[in-house]
Amino acid sequence: MNLLRFILLPFAPVYGLVIRIRNMFFDKNVFKSVKVKAKVISVGNLTVGGSGKTPMVIYLIELIKSAGRKVGVLSRGYGRSSIGYILVSDGNQMLSTVEQSGDEIYHTAIETKVPAAVCERRVQGAKRLIKDTGINTIVLDDAFQHRWICRDLDLLIIDQDFFNSNDTLIHSYIPVGIMREGFGSIKRADAVILNRKFSDKLKIPENRKQYLTGKQIFTCFYKAVEFVDVIRNIHYTIEEFNGQKGLILSGIANPESFLKVLKQTGVEVNNQMIFRDHKEYTLKEVQQIRRRFYTTNSHSVITTEKDAVKLTKFSREFDDIDIFYLKIKLCMDDEELFQKYLIKKLNDK
Repeated sequence: MNLLRFILLPFAPVYGLVIRIRNMFFDKNVFKSVKVKAKVISVGNLTVGGSGKTPMVIYLIELIKSAGRKVGVLSRGYGRSSIGYILVSDGNQMLSTVEQSGDEIYHTAIETKVPAAVCERRVQGAKRLIKDTGINTIVLDDAFQHRWICRDLDLLIIDQDFFNSNDTLIHSYIPVGIMREGFGSIKRADAVILNRKFSDKLKIPENRKQYLTGKQIFTCFYKAVEFVDVIRNIHYTIEEFNGQKGLILSGIANPESFLKVLKQTGVEVNNQMIFRDHKEYTLKEVQQIRRRFYTTNSHSVITTEKDAVKLTKFSREFDDIDIFYLKIKLCMDDEELFQKYLIKKLNDK
């Protein structure tokens, strides 16, 4: 355990106690959830980042669209420069910048082309989004802990490796570990989705099965689709990057899975620039990237989709550098079963 975690150790149980008291108030109806005039599907997790909420939200939106419903997405907008309600997209055009909205919702709005908004107060945000766009279904991004709004379906996505791990340190509450809530909170979820990302499906450990009793369990994974030129929006096949000596650029919570899939595609990943999650790139970092690119004789810069939306504004600075992002999509191991489950929940009165 490093020194900082040792210093912060006494705060973890205090945080856990506050969370348990808050949840008890909701369970006892001291705090009351508010229903809005739309079907509400929540996607959330138990940890700070890295479970795959955004790819899951995108996957859900496409399924709901194909079911003929008018769907929008609402997020708190983590890391944004603004406060209050902001309509990010009306479904036809982007109405805010990535700085104003946050990288995850901005990326989701571009990818899905549905109405999108950010608001710290989800009830207020949901009502405004319904009024502004006429949607009848809302996907809440990262809302498992936000219990003020009623939801018709509560989906909890958990990283498979994290769930199977026996590392008691990372299973501690923040600020020591990465848990927002303990495994006991899984009981609130309607369904649990174990995200194996780019790994094989693992057997659920005996000491974890108790938390999944009575729950609908699904598993999902990531599939690498293609590489896309960040500045020119030109698409390339995965095979075209085999043997590429890349400068790997990442500002996501858990870059390990990103590095793993790049290795699988044949990209050389030894040369890395890893930043903290939700990194807000400035001209200073762009100049650092340029220097690192030229001093290491890299073929290209390769980054994530979430980072790419924040780097497009530096098109002039990257004019002489090839910079690409790896496009991935989330897939369900039993897609037919999951689709039936989702459609049933959407059609329930």
